[in-house]
Amino acid sequence: VQLQASGGGLVQVGGSLRLSCAASGRAFNSYALGWFRRAQGSEREFVAVISRSEYTYYAPSVKDRFIISRDNTKNTVYLQMNGLKPEDTAVYYCAARNRAWDGNRYTVDFYDYWGQGTLVTVSS
Repeated sequence: VQLQASGGGLVQVGGSLRLSCAASGRAFNSYALGWFRRAQGSEREFVAVISRSEYTYYAPSVKDRFIISRDNTKNTVYLQMNGLKPEDTAVYYCAARNRAWDGNRYTVDFYDYWGQGTLVTVSS
């Protein structure tokens, strides 16, 4: 499985961006798909995840501002980011898991495949 993230860029505080992550390979609809981010000088942190049944979970810092969704016909997962803040500035990574939905979905180790990252910069 290969993941290709896109959609990052420079946006002003309060603005919106939509990230996309396209996946190659088969059985996309069976994957759990997540987004993580890493700010400069920080560890990679969980942002959001969507299960194959489309249950969604969010980090408290983005809940009510970000929306994760998937389109299985396009093998793509999205992250709609609204109300952006300077602290949202980071490289955003998409990730996929093709094993059973057990374990800690908020950790890096839960995921089997990673995209290359796309930079989001929020200016004040």
